[in-house]
Amino acid sequence: MKQNKQKRYSEKEKQEIFDNEFLPHIEAIYNFAYSLKPNVEEARDLVQETLLKAFRFITSFERGTNAKAWLFRILKNTFINEFRKQQRAPSKVDYQEGSIYYNIADKAEGLSKNLAVEVLKDLVDDEVAIALNALPIDFRTIIILSDLEGFTYKEIAKILDVPIGTVRSRLHRARNALKEKLQAYGKAMGYKDKRQKKKN
Repeated sequence: MKQNKQKRYSEKEKQEIFDNEFLPHIEAIYNFAYSLKPNVEEARDLVQETLLKAFRFITSFERGTNAKAWLFRILKNTFINEFRKQQRAPSKVDYQEGSIYYNIADKAEGLSKNLAVEVLKDLVDDEVAIALNALPIDFRTIIILSDLEGFTYKEIAKILDVPIGTVRSRLHRARNALKEKLQAYGKAMGYKDKRQKKKN
């Protein structure tokens, strides 16, 4: 009975979903991967593993729903699983998935460390990027999901598998931590507090 459910989409439909709904988000998922693993090769590996899993479990994806949030959740779960294992065994890709794998590899090859830097620079100033990267991974992740990627609290809760209340409180703490980092960075760079300027 489970097998019948997995036959919802034809092979052609699966490929269409993958090409039209998943691949347009490759840069966003790469940047999320890079925020979790700030190493170009490791981030690429994480993206490839995410897209392979997305294709493998494509029958559980509902067409017309938020593909980006679905991919982010797969990426986050993949990252956690890899982190728990610590030592990653070589993954086996079956022959049917081989062509998909190489298609992903070709697209991911174009993603360089410059992409993460460029996208981040387009979204935030250099000092914000530095402060953001200095945050603990939980805080960094939730700020990226909310403030850079624009996911709703409900979507973030689903991606991170936490209650909405946890999303709100973690985001509040993360923003406060980022603010403190920026204040410390500003002092180190010689910026004066506006209140001090008024006194002068």
